[in-house]
Amino acid sequence: MMRCYVVPGRVELVGKHVDYAGGRSLTCAVDRAITACATPLAEPILRVRDVDRRERVELAMSAEVARARGWPGWSSYALAVARRFARDFPDARTGVDIELRSTLPPSAGLSSSTALVVAIASALVDANDMERNDRWRDAVPDTIARAEYFAAMETGAPYRRFPGDEGVGVRGGAQDHVAIMCAEAEHVGQFSYLPARLERRIAWPTDYELAIGVSGVTATKTGNARARYNRAADATRALVGAWNAATGRADATLADALASGTDAYERLTAIGAAGVDDFSPQYLVARLTQFREEIERIVPESGDALRDRDFVALGRLVDRSQELAEQALENQVAETIALQRSARELGAVAASAFGAGFGGAVWAMIANAGARDFLNRWRERYTERFAARAAGAQWLLTRPSSAAREVAAS
Repeated sequence: MMRCYVVPGRVELVGKHVDYAGGRSLTCAVDRAITACATPLAEPILRVRDVDRRERVELAMSAEVARARGWPGWSSYALAVARRFARDFPDARTGVDIELRSTLPPSAGLSSSTALVVAIASALVDANDMERNDRWRDAVPDTIARAEYFAAMETGAPYRRFPGDEGVGVRGGAQDHVAIMCAEAEHVGQFSYLPARLERRIAWPTDYELAIGVSGVTATKTGNARARYNRAADATRALVGAWNAATGRADATLADALASGTDAYERLTAIGAAGVDDFSPQYLVARLTQFREEIERIVPESGDALRDRDFVALGRLVDRSQELAEQALENQVAETIALQRSARELGAVAASAFGAGFGGAVWAMIANAGARDFLNRWRERYTERFAARAAGAQWLLTRPSSAAREVAAS
């Protein structure tokens, strides 16, 4: 029997590059999505067809399966899911034939790659009736745990009893998977990570929309942005590794370390200033400062400001998040910086780049009444400055939308 899924993209409002170190962020799903219709196969084969791009891959559900020459770039994600699922659940031998369509821009910062992982993994899990499997139910008891496991499929991280593997080579966390699978329409979710936990939901103001400006600078986590993304992640791991060695712990996250005592920040700063591994002291201290300010001030206070409709405070907090991304994360490009600045100049309540960085998109919060006019002026200003990016840029209006879900097959 065919089963169909709608898997949205996501926007990270604030909380940049913090999930993989135990931080917190504000996220929501959007109304652009991948639609995946899956038909079970009697043989252990994963077959995925992208109807829009007329691309197709077929691979065995095997822990040893490898990428074949000529496969499209997105096949890395299908491969990671099939390989990990086959290794962790070797008795699950029902394959699937999946047909994909999408309104979600690829490599734009809206997490189309994670949406693809969630779509493929959901189809495999349901085709194999994993909710009736004791091993699955023990390891993956609820939706937020499923999001964490799907994240481990993508990144290659260990998950509970299951060891890690190479994944797609990006050492990220579960933020995108949680945002996509645990969202609620018309709400922003505040989640913390490692382990993932819903802290609260905040209603999105009914009289405001989210405008998205996609810069046209692509940043693929399996390609040009991979090494730079991993540098930002590995800096936090270097800091906490040195902390664990000094304190005798083995499993603390950077968020745990910061919360461990009143002098923790000063002690971590001293570690960073002394230098760790191949990271400069300046970068480590800046990265620590950015992480701490995002999780302890910017995220919770932005949630409060959104709840209270204190849009002046919200704008200042989000501007600070953008500033830290530029100066400490060093993951912004001229195009995303210009998009953020012009959005604020044109009247956006708040605006920021989001996602992995090194390209991608900017979100802007704008009143419903002027949203279309704002989007047109935003596009015109960007096109005037970055004419070479105009063909790849995209512009859309959206609102916080529903989580990934199964829908009736048409």
